[in-house]
Amino acid sequence: MPSVTDAPTLHTVVHEGHGPVALLVHGALGSRSYWAGNIAALTEVCQPVVVELWGHGRSPSPADPARYHPDAYVEEFERLRASLGVERWVTIGQSMGAALTLRYGLERPERVIAQVITNSSSAFSGADGWMERNRSIVSPMAAQIEAEGMEVLRDHWVNPATSRRIPAEIRALLHAEFDEHTVAGIAASFRHTNGHLPVRHRLAEVSRPTLLTLGTLEENFVALVPVARRIPGLEVVELAGGHPVNAQVPAEWNAAVCEYLRRVAP
Repeated sequence: MPSVTDAPTLHTVVHEGHGPVALLVHGALGSRSYWAGNIAALTEVCQPVVVELWGHGRSPSPADPARYHPDAYVEEFERLRASLGVERWVTIGQSMGAALTLRYGLERPERVIAQVITNSSSAFSGADGWMERNRSIVSPMAAQIEAEGMEVLRDHWVNPATSRRIPAEIRALLHAEFDEHTVAGIAASFRHTNGHLPVRHRLAEVSRPTLLTLGTLEENFVALVPVARRIPGLEVVELAGGHPVNAQVPAEWNAAVCEYLRRVAP
């Protein structure tokens, strides 16, 4: 059995910048270039550290299903923080990534300066309903890609590269990085990460300053905003984008996040 030091680690891109280190975590079928429209602005207020989730982009695809559980991701993020030699950092999560960073903040609040999240139905939905969705929709999708390959998802709405509101140059990068995703890793993410993401039942426990950058064009998520507001002291900035709001309206998202971090994480 491999030791922790021999175990696979998440692919990470560390950017230079000014201010605290910030962990950036994408959503399902995202990759490192998902943040391409945000990095330059973020370096003015933080030092962005971009990770790719298991099976995504250049990250490996562990064979052990337990590595994909959200609790295991908390430990992965902790290992990364320690390896960077920082006591505390900012977390920035999108969709599935937001559910993971919120969980990290709940489990390791002493390590989080502040957190920024985007639209994340997986974080704010009820656990039972989300698990049923995973059973009836997401797990069959995993079986399909195992049978037919990743190409069945290239033009699927779940792939962020299909969003026409994302600038063409970023879509091109995401399409290229789609070829790096692995069937084993994405199927395991669908089966073993997705269904366990909700933290709705723990929102009152959130103790770190939190900003929700709300893409108002995603109506299904807007309906969950009253749930998100259970987070004590939550700040909400409404932006004219959809689910991948930071990639669709990067200038507006960058301005909101940079202003927030200048206030709460100088």
